[in-house]
Amino acid sequence: MKKSILREYANLIVRCGLNVQKGQEVLIYTGIEQPEFVQMVVECCYKAKAKEVTVHWSYQPLEKIHTRYQTVKTMGEVKEWEKARQQHYCDALPARLYLTSEDPDGLKGMNMEKIAKARKLSYPILKPYADAREGKQQWCIAAVPGAAWAKKVFPGLRTAAAIEKLWEAILFASRVSDDAMAAWKAHNDNLARRCQYLNSLGIRQLHYTADNGTDLTVGMIPEAQFCGGGEVSHQGIFFNPNIPTEECFISPMRGKADGIVYATKPLSYQGQLIDGFFMRFENGKVVEAGAKQGEALLNTMLDMDEGARYLGECALVPQQSPICQSGLLFYNTLFDENAACHLAVGMGFADTIRDHHNKTLEECRALGVNDSMIHEDFMIGCDSMNIDAICEDGAVVPVFRSGNWAF
Repeated sequence: MKKSILREYANLIVRCGLNVQKGQEVLIYTGIEQPEFVQMVVECCYKAKAKEVTVHWSYQPLEKIHTRYQTVKTMGEVKEWEKARQQHYCDALPARLYLTSEDPDGLKGMNMEKIAKARKLSYPILKPYADAREGKQQWCIAAVPGAAWAKKVFPGLRTAAAIEKLWEAILFASRVSDDAMAAWKAHNDNLARRCQYLNSLGIRQLHYTADNGTDLTVGMIPEAQFCGGGEVSHQGIFFNPNIPTEECFISPMRGKADGIVYATKPLSYQGQLIDGFFMRFENGKVVEAGAKQGEALLNTMLDMDEGARYLGECALVPQQSPICQSGLLFYNTLFDENAACHLAVGMGFADTIRDHHNKTLEECRALGVNDSMIHEDFMIGCDSMNIDAICEDGAVVPVFRSGNWAF
């Protein structure tokens, strides 16, 4: 891939995604697959006047070794220096970038129950720090190709050719063009107009149906609103948390979901795949779940904590989205969720509550935003997906027909 195009992508991530501010610290979490691109991103951060940029590298084979040999107690321990670091992040509010490139099957065979037990030990200690930063810092998830990931998406190609094709797919989906910043401004404006229309309807329920058997009704929080594209932090900084993004999303009312929903794409969870799965809801809670592949992993995910079986997000994405039209299955949630309507179990978004800047996190959750240690998106959109909005005045308004916007 031409370096000039990659520099444009790096600049887009830093300026449009994170919107790094003068004097701000930046944290980058990434695999070891594309060090030269990470170098470009770091330089772009400094050109944006970042104070300090810290890169945290990860490597899936090492994760497997650590998990095999460490005890649950060791894995779940939060040392005093880590608490001090978390407090520093609360004070400094660094911008956070997550560059995903991992192998969708890279952690296959790892003891997920052991990881779950360890997370349950550390989560209560780390949660207050995360809550203190909620809505106050910029963050962005973007992607770079990894060799194993590229071969998963393009199995018929040699590794080098597969990496090049995956670069092309990532850049196309991310709207990296001659003037990527202008393209993203137009895209954000379009998503904002769609959200404005949805919010004008006074939606109280969404009813999903599809030929695969999906028949699910989800209740909305009266104070919630659809969001899409860029967001604004409590400090008034505009940023784009996902590159790419095609969704208009909202956090539904905890405890208000009934029916059954079938996933239409695999879910890569903790480096392992869950496929051919469904969830059945009663009074907002998943009471039954099954999968053709990874059923035990699916239920481990749903048992992470009490909130993991409740919905945290409803997202609307048309089949006409560029990612869907590409015909590619990415085996990566960042891309696959932007190719289809999706739901998420686990944590909801406080910033979908109107006037959330003037509310505490506790007040937003009291209105019905779900709380959990996980937030896992799964794709439910398909060509036969119909979605109706049941509005406050009793009107039933078509939102989706045959997988695409009905307005």
